[in-house]
Amino acid sequence: MAGTLYLVATPIGNLEDITLRALRVLKEVDLIACEDTRRTGTLLNHYDIKTRMVSYHEHNERERAAKLSALLSEGASIAVVSDAGTPGVSDPGFRLVNDALDSGARVVPIPGPTAFVSALVASGLATDEFFFGGFLPARRAQRRAQLMKARALDSTLIFYEAPHRIGQALADALEILGEREAAVARELTKLHEEVARGRLSELAERFATEDAARGEMVLVIDRTEIGVHGQVSEEEIATRVAELEREGLDARGALKRVAREMGISRSEAYRLLVRARASKS
Repeated sequence: MAGTLYLVATPIGNLEDITLRALRVLKEVDLIACEDTRRTGTLLNHYDIKTRMVSYHEHNERERAAKLSALLSEGASIAVVSDAGTPGVSDPGFRLVNDALDSGARVVPIPGPTAFVSALVASGLATDEFFFGGFLPARRAQRRAQLMKARALDSTLIFYEAPHRIGQALADALEILGEREAAVARELTKLHEEVARGRLSELAERFATEDAARGEMVLVIDRTEIGVHGQVSEEEIATRVAELEREGLDARGALKRVAREMGISRSEAYRLLVRARASKS
C-alpha cells in the first residue's frame, strides 16, 4: 500500500504555536522533508523529536519530489514542513503533493499558522472577502502590473513583501490603487511583532528607508479608495442597480459592480440598497 504525505504547519515565529497533532505526526513519520534542516532542527530539538530530516526546497524540488514520491509509493510516511507556516503557501510543496497523489498516496493536511491570515485578522480591515497574491514580484514593472490587476478586485488585498522592497511596494500601491487604508505586519508572533496601520501614503513615508523595515512583511490593503467618490446616496445605489439588472446582470453581479464603480464595499452597497427599498415600501 502507498504511504501518507502529511503537510504540517509549523510556527511562524513563536515555537509554542504548534498543535499537539503536529508534534505527534512529526514524531511518528519515517521522514521529514524541510526547506532548511537547520531551522527545522531548532523546532525538533525544542520538542525532543529525533525523526530523520531531508532537505526539500525550491532549488532541489523537482529531483527531491521524485525521490520522495517513490518512497511514498513503497509505503513510507513523510511530513513536509516549510521554514515557517503552512507548506505549499508561497513555499515548496505543490509538486510533491501532485506526485504523491499520482502515486496513490494519501495527502493529509495538519493545519496551523499561516502568516497572511494572522496579518489579516490583526489589520482591522474587512475579513469577509480577501485576495491573497503571495509575494509581489521583485521587478518594479511586474509588481505594478500585478497591482493593476488587483485594482478591480472588490476584496481586501494581501501580499507578502521583502523588507528591502516594502517602501517601494507601498509607493507603487499608492500610485496605482489610490489612497487606501492599509496595514504592514512584521515579525508576527515574535518578540518585535508589530502591525503598523494607516493610509498607504503614511505607511509609504514610514517605510521609505530600508532601516525602517526589518523582518518578514505582510501587506494588507483595504478594498476601496478613500475620499474619491464622496458620499453615495441610497437612491443612487438603487437606481444604478436597477439599470444593471435591466441590462441583464443578476442581483449579486449588479451589486458588486455598483460597489466597485462607487468606491464602497459590497456590504455597504447592500446596506444602502436595503434602506432605499425599505423607504419605498
